[in-house]
Amino acid sequence: MNSLPADGAQADGTERRPPTAWRHSRPPRWLPRAAATVAVVWIAVGVAWGTLSQLHDLAVILVSSLFIAFAIEPGVNRLARRGWRRGAATGVIYGLILLALLVVVASVGALVVDQVASLAKTLPDLINSLSDFLQQHFKVNLNQQLSKLESNLGTIGTSVAGNALSISGTIVGSIFNLLTVALFTFYFAAQGPDFRRSVCSLMPAQRQLVFLQVWELAIEKTAGYLYSRAILAAISALAHGIAFFALRIPYAFTLGIFVGIVGQFIPTVGTYIGAALPALVALPISPLRSLAVIVFAILYQQVENYVLTPPLSAKTMELHPAVAFGAVLVGVTLVGPVGALLALPVTATVQAFVSSYIQRHEVVESHAFDEQMAERRRAKKSGSDPEDAEDAEDTDDPDDADDL
Repeated sequence: MNSLPADGAQADGTERRPPTAWRHSRPPRWLPRAAATVAVVWIAVGVAWGTLSQLHDLAVILVSSLFIAFAIEPGVNRLARRGWRRGAATGVIYGLILLALLVVVASVGALVVDQVASLAKTLPDLINSLSDFLQQHFKVNLNQQLSKLESNLGTIGTSVAGNALSISGTIVGSIFNLLTVALFTFYFAAQGPDFRRSVCSLMPAQRQLVFLQVWELAIEKTAGYLYSRAILAAISALAHGIAFFALRIPYAFTLGIFVGIVGQFIPTVGTYIGAALPALVALPISPLRSLAVIVFAILYQQVENYVLTPPLSAKTMELHPAVAFGAVLVGVTLVGPVGALLALPVTATVQAFVSSYIQRHEVVESHAFDEQMAERRRAKKSGSDPEDAEDAEDTDDPDDADDL
């Protein structure tokens, strides 16, 4: 029988060394290296984060340009198939967009000039009328508030003059960003095939197919998004035009078109910005009419948000209404107002791409689905005879799987 080793000795007879203890007089050898590693990682993360923060605006410009190019590329492709050079075709699309903008600006610009001039002439009478109205219905002394405002005009003027350089810089920066977006959009649309070929040359064949699939999905979903925006703009223009006509506001349908376009293509607050102009037009006529314009705009925005937009977006972009709403919130949180405009096409593209790689299975019968299955059976029977409906129930329909 083997004897146990003596205390302080190992099995092979060598003396066992005690583990290295922490010496308060000297730190362990690994500590300086660990501290240096943590410091280097911390500095690298800080530099990367700072770089990304500085490039945030450029990233937003590139993504915006890419999706605008997705929107106009079908038109460019159609002209290219008819023998046009892609650069010329993109220039024609740009010209049509610019012409539409000029028509809208010209029609609304003349209205703005006329109404501002009319408002300047009637401003004293308007203030007196508004003061009497507020005093009578809300017990608000407007003259007292105007006196306070007049006493503060000097301070306000000094503040505005001091910020004039900052305001001018913001305006110039916005114009530069718009021109940058236009330049990148022109490149992405005119040189689209060359750009895709250059990117694909960096990938193996299988990944090239995935990249091209994502690209086509992005074009399809962006077109669907613009299609839904155009429909909502037409509905909004018609509804506001009829409401303004009923309120006997001048230039009713011109103002309706303005509200429809601004409300749909300026994210989040477009409807309220668009309603400011007709409210201003109605103000010299009657403060009550101006208030009615604002109330109608707010009510219509709620109807559009909860009644019109969800089913239309779900149909044109195959997005669940809750997903569409959540995507807009995420887009605004991450990117700002531009994120609200890009959230839906980006989400629809990602969802369509991921769905193409998800394997769906037949759903088991359960009492949890009784109500939904009964509704689907009634819908199928109303559209076909009972035998076809029964056969359809036994068929594994991908669309039905998506609904479940």
